Amino acid sequence: MSTNSPFTGKVKIFSDGADKKAMLEMNQNPLVKGLTTNPSLMKKSGVTQYEVFCKEILSEIKIKPISFEVFADSFIEMKRQALIIASWGSNVYVKIPITNSEGESSLPLIKDLSHSGVKLNVTAVLTLDQSLGACQALKGGAPSILSVFAGRIADTGRDPLPLMQASLEMCHSHDKNIELLWASSREAFNIVQADQMGCHIITATNDLIKKVSMFNKDLLQLSLETVRMFKADAESAGYSL
Repeated sequence: MSTNSPFTGKVKIFSDGADKKAMLEMNQNPLVKGLTTNPSLMKKSGVTQYEVFCKEILSEIKIKPISFEVFADSFIEMKRQALIIASWGSNVYVKIPITNSEGESSLPLIKDLSHSGVKLNVTAVLTLDQSLGACQALKGGAPSILSVFAGRIADTGRDPLPLMQASLEMCHSHDKNIELLWASSREAFNIVQADQMGCHIITATNDLIKKVSMFNKDLLQLSLETVRMFKADAESAGYSL
């Protein structure tokens, strides 16, 4: 007997990547409610001109929310970049890391920008204290996103769910305009987990998003398809004993 997935579809799925063709494809996918990217993904995809790339994307993605990240390390320069990025479109959220590379808190800048009307995506959050500080800074400001890196927390051998649940409660108690985002998902089941706990948003790679079509698939049928795949691959490889 197969067991149905408890996925309700309430969580908003955002595509995370920096390949232009894939981003435009995901923008057409009704399952995808928004997009995010970051400098590391852009470098991996071979992006060399930051502003040119972002504006090319925005020329076609004009409705769904999309997050672009500052890459400066000084807070003065972060603010300058944030204001430029925010000016590119009403659907743009500016990613601000919770600290700079020296470990200095970005919270004063986050509060300044948010209360100046800049929609922010506070990123690289991994602790409860960071979540609390971000919520306090964002309270009363523009619509914002709190990106907690659940996948990276899990990579350290810790269960991210307690921290995610506590962060969600903080978002609710501080400001209804703060949405919690489950970041760095590692498997399709993370989408189910985020959905079940009431998380507002989850980012996922295109490959993970495509696996949503498998939710509630009959497990006996999937078992048979797996066996057939092994058989076909062995035959095409010409294996013999």
